[in-house]
Amino acid sequence: MPNENTSATTTDGTTDSSAGWITTPITADLLRGALDLERTEHGVLPHRLPAWVRAQYADGQLAMAESQPSGVRLAFRTRATTVELDTLPTKRVYTGAPPRPDGVYELLVDGVLAGRGSVRDGNTLTIDMTTGSAELRTGPVGTVRFTDLPGSDGNNGGGDTKDIEIWLPHNETTELVALRTDAPVEPAADRGRRVWLHHGSSISHGSDAAGPTTIWPALAASLGGVELINLGLGGSALLDPFTARTLRDTPADLISVKIGINVVNADAMRLRAFTPAVHGFLDTIREGHPDTPLLVVSPILCPIHEDTPGPSAPDLGNMSEGQLRFVAMGDPAETAAGKLTLRVIRDELARIVAQRSKEDPNLHHLDGLRLYGEADFAELPLPDQLHPDAATHRRIGERFAAQVFTAEGAFAPHKA
Repeated sequence: MPNENTSATTTDGTTDSSAGWITTPITADLLRGALDLERTEHGVLPHRLPAWVRAQYADGQLAMAESQPSGVRLAFRTRATTVELDTLPTKRVYTGAPPRPDGVYELLVDGVLAGRGSVRDGNTLTIDMTTGSAELRTGPVGTVRFTDLPGSDGNNGGGDTKDIEIWLPHNETTELVALRTDAPVEPAADRGRRVWLHHGSSISHGSDAAGPTTIWPALAASLGGVELINLGLGGSALLDPFTARTLRDTPADLISVKIGINVVNADAMRLRAFTPAVHGFLDTIREGHPDTPLLVVSPILCPIHEDTPGPSAPDLGNMSEGQLRFVAMGDPAETAAGKLTLRVIRDELARIVAQRSKEDPNLHHLDGLRLYGEADFAELPLPDQLHPDAATHRRIGERFAAQVFTAEGAFAPHKA
């Protein structure tokens, strides 16, 4: 929505008395969940992979996924009752597919959802999945505005001072241009929570969740009382060595890796390559986190790939009808020659963890079917045959928290 007071703000962090606005520079100490902050023509762009990775492998799919700020949020303390955030989103449009909804910003006050909004303006990236081509059309900066914010309950400093988090859209690249408030802002204090570092595919990235705080890792983190760093990277959970090195070098108290669906639907490797790649991925993480609780999560149910190898591809017939669905293109007979299915990967991951955990007591395994299995698919089918919807994200997040963050779980408090 347009902001009528933009011209009344300043850019040096001072108050303009004509409107009462304070503009606070957006710096790394106001952000959580990002591993890098790139300065751009318009402001700053949060990244979930470091600059050296982006330089080493400039893949378009990876670049789009890691620049979408899933799990990234502004976190600050203030007495403000009105907050404005100017951003420049990059929205995706898929040729032949129905329009995607605008990305959602969610504002929390002292951990409680207090506002939601979207920015309609921005750039547009049009992607043709049949050819792999993409075209970028530039657009204007927009504003999301939150008003009538409640004061605190007096337990965090008294008065109207409160902790605010603005969770950025999990599925929309978002340049941050300006933060305006009607009271001073300071970075949020460290709450002493354990840091959970998670890596996975588009399912962990957020796929079709209702908003950034209800992608399943964010919901599980809230229920588990931990701080999330989400390296769920749509289409890019492929056991890449640079991802393993990023996990190795990122401070964390808890680490999980959800492996499998992208390896299958990209038809990226066969069993002969997969097993050593998993060992190498875990070996690299252990170089930086030798004793950290490390959880390996196998794939949730995805019927098209349970017994049929990849690749997967969009169903062009359904796209012409305004529906995006995926189909498996592999031949089940080829599993005898080492082609991978989700059933094969689940068995192999369980075997690898059982083997390694004999010498690594902090290594754990979670069967993805315990998060979403056949009975769940019957009740809550995957709308496009590949990605969970909003209700399924909530179910997965609640189940993960109940199985992993409890006293007997892999991430029990005494195991930190």
